[in-house]
Amino acid sequence: MTGFIFLGFGYGLYMNSLGFSFIYPTLMALTIYAGSVEFIVADFLTKAFNPLVAFVVALIVNSRHFFYGLSMLEKYQNAGSAKFFLIYGMSDETFMVNYSLRPPKQLNLTRCYLYVTIFDYFAWALGSMLGGLFGNIINIEVEGLSFIMTALFLVLFLEQFLNEESHLSSFSGFICGVLALIFIGGQNFILVAILGVVVIFLIQNYLCGKKVGA
Repeated sequence: MTGFIFLGFGYGLYMNSLGFSFIYPTLMALTIYAGSVEFIVADFLTKAFNPLVAFVVALIVNSRHFFYGLSMLEKYQNAGSAKFFLIYGMSDETFMVNYSLRPPKQLNLTRCYLYVTIFDYFAWALGSMLGGLFGNIINIEVEGLSFIMTALFLVLFLEQFLNEESHLSSFSGFICGVLALIFIGGQNFILVAILGVVVIFLIQNYLCGKKVGA
């Protein structure tokens, strides 16, 4: 929640620097709820309206959520009506927390997942609103504030890395990300990196199945 508030605050300040009222980042945080896409959409709002480009860019940037959903199928399968909000609110950080969450057995898992999702959702919206409001009051350099997201990812990755039994997924993601960034470039490397990780796991599952069959 702390990371979301600071990141949302930076997003609100950024929107204010582009000339938008605090209402815009607040409503966008509540409806779009996709941090990286919201920064991109903010830039789109200052240019000629092109919905097709906006759709394609948002799809590419958020394509990783397809794989998040596959990873959470088992965890969310008994969530009932709460599943709809869990799916809608599954941001990068919420996914990392809920995926690695190991609560005591006496607690209701669905409630734990739901509370994490709700708290993150409103923390992001609150931070965006505060950033938009304070943008007119304080004079702060907005350049570089988006690095908060990168820092938050690093902390979440380290936490996951320290708790996992096998580091195959972590090393695969890191190596595929670096290679895709080198050969594809920074604009479209995310989807290529994710596909690379999928191929690695398909090969691993095939080899494991073949070994079990033997």
